[in-house]
Amino acid sequence: MLGEYPIEGRGAAEIAASVERAVGDGRLEPGRLLPPMRELAATLGVNPNTVAAAYRTLRERGVIETAGRRGSRIRPKPATTGREQLEVAVPPGVRDLSDGNPDPALLPPLAPALAAVAAAGDREPVLYGAGPVEPELARIARAELDADGVPDGPLAVTSGSLDAVERVLVAHLKPGDTVAVEDPGWGRTLDLVPALGLRTAPVGVDDDGPLVDGLRRALESGARALIVTDRAQNPTGASVSAARARALRSVLRAHPQTLLIEDDHGHGIVDLPLHPLAGGTHHWAFVRSVAKAYGPDLRLAVLTGDPVTVDRVTGRQRLGPGWVSRLVQRAVVRLWTDGTVDGPAVAAAYRARRDPLVDALAERGIRAHGRSGMNVWIPVPDETGAVARLLHAGWAVAPGARFRLAAPPAIRITVSTLTEQETVPLADAVAAALAPGPSRSYV
Repeated sequence: MLGEYPIEGRGAAEIAASVERAVGDGRLEPGRLLPPMRELAATLGVNPNTVAAAYRTLRERGVIETAGRRGSRIRPKPATTGREQLEVAVPPGVRDLSDGNPDPALLPPLAPALAAVAAAGDREPVLYGAGPVEPELARIARAELDADGVPDGPLAVTSGSLDAVERVLVAHLKPGDTVAVEDPGWGRTLDLVPALGLRTAPVGVDDDGPLVDGLRRALESGARALIVTDRAQNPTGASVSAARARALRSVLRAHPQTLLIEDDHGHGIVDLPLHPLAGGTHHWAFVRSVAKAYGPDLRLAVLTGDPVTVDRVTGRQRLGPGWVSRLVQRAVVRLWTDGTVDGPAVAAAYRARRDPLVDALAERGIRAHGRSGMNVWIPVPDETGAVARLLHAGWAVAPGARFRLAAPPAIRITVSTLTEQETVPLADAVAAALAPGPSRSYV
């Protein structure tokens, strides 16, 4: 059953270490079935409870997975870079609409803010022992959260939204737990969850957010957490509507032990109201990043949540990086208070690029999704063929495989830099790429 590799050890820790060493050096490959506990106990001459304890340790460390009577197997290796490898190579002369980046022209200049806070930092440096959150940043962020109906809670600052999501997941879950995720959803999240030794339970998405029945099924099947994007969902542009939020909150209230993580991805770049889900579960976290409105390289997100969750996140953060640079926090405060970004104008600019493309595609019989944000999601019958044909026509788009688990094939187009003059030619190219090929007869 295990080929040439014999599991060794007399104690639970030794047996677990033997298996883990073999997994690490490739002698036990993903999917390999382990011996039944009683069989291995007899082989090693130990009590079956010892093997049971070893297997339990391996499950908790994410090395193996157990499926009842079907036994225990070595878990698949986490997908840490697989989706990033699906990027399209963009040749010279091809218009790149695949990268998911904001329009640099809509980002604020950073030099004045950074220079001002650097000068202030020279006069009064931040030293060890200082608080991890800039007081003015906390005040402004809390006021905006209150205005949007996000429940009260302590604040933390993380190095971007994905850092916050990871820290919250680790604070509550253990390897083998299941997380309900949007499908299609953000590729980095879909990679992060298995990389932490967690399982994914896909929940379908429409223009109004996660589907209610899909979430109910996931939670009834044992999912312990839900990650949801409130606005400008990547890749579909979905935004949770008021009616959908009420229905989702009802499902969550029936499962109060669920860990809820909300990512307000569209904060600062959308003109649709926020309808938060927090409040119906014991543990929750709400994240807002400055990346899309102020620049991805600022690497700052504000996190709020229930006291236990935020305390666990900040406690673990203290043992690692300690805090997110107060200089960066002060720069963000200055950008906020100087009004360097006109949020409604940015939202209007992205809408003016997104809606005409969706309308032009509809005129050609193609249904596309793009309720908010900077992306348009187009279901296609042949994903690989559509990407290749568009590339040949001079347009680079992202393959939907980067963003989906069980969802049907699609392509994602980032419209952040799309010009008015490009809309019709792009819609024509998409229509041509999706058209059925010429029929052939053979004699």
